[in-house]
Amino acid sequence: MILGRTERGMPPVEPVTLKILVAGGFGVGKTTLVGAVSEIRPLRTEESLTEAGRPVDDTSGVEGKHTTTVAMDFGRITLREDLVLYLFGTPGQERFWFMWDELSEGALGAVVLADTRRLEDCFAAVDYFERRGIPFVVGVNCFEGAARYPADAVRQALDLDGDVPILLTDARDRESVKEVLIGVVQHAMEYAAERRQALTT
Repeated sequence: MILGRTERGMPPVEPVTLKILVAGGFGVGKTTLVGAVSEIRPLRTEESLTEAGRPVDDTSGVEGKHTTTVAMDFGRITLREDLVLYLFGTPGQERFWFMWDELSEGALGAVVLADTRRLEDCFAAVDYFERRGIPFVVGVNCFEGAARYPADAVRQALDLDGDVPILLTDARDRESVKEVLIGVVQHAMEYAAERRQALTT
């Protein structure tokens, strides 16, 4: 029988904590994703859409949505005893993008959540992370009734580099979201290793 660290008299493992961003267009499912996987009650900063915001809030394709994230969503998930992810969902509305710089500080990587019916809505997030050298994966949120496209077609439409992972997901499903988060961590670690190697050669 293999004893745990504490049973052998060793101190408990101190978990590594990593910061992951969840970005994408308005109404793509960022708040849902964080809520589906968080082991704590997620912090949400949602406010109701109002008539005053109608001229600047583009609700095309998400006409049934009545709230918007104005600062961030926050959640936490323990992937292993020694690995905890802190999730920060960014606001999707353009008028709140000034928050992104603050939220991205210290982030290991990001998920760009995409809806194939409105792929253009995630261009801003893709451009943001590419410009800042933050590794990211694209999570295609499989909405009911939305057409399914091969990863290569999504990659071409978003003009992504070949090394950016594209993963299908259901933002409502905990296990599906966990797979995407594991993909972010793996991609970010590979990205960091490649950068270290490039600096030493």
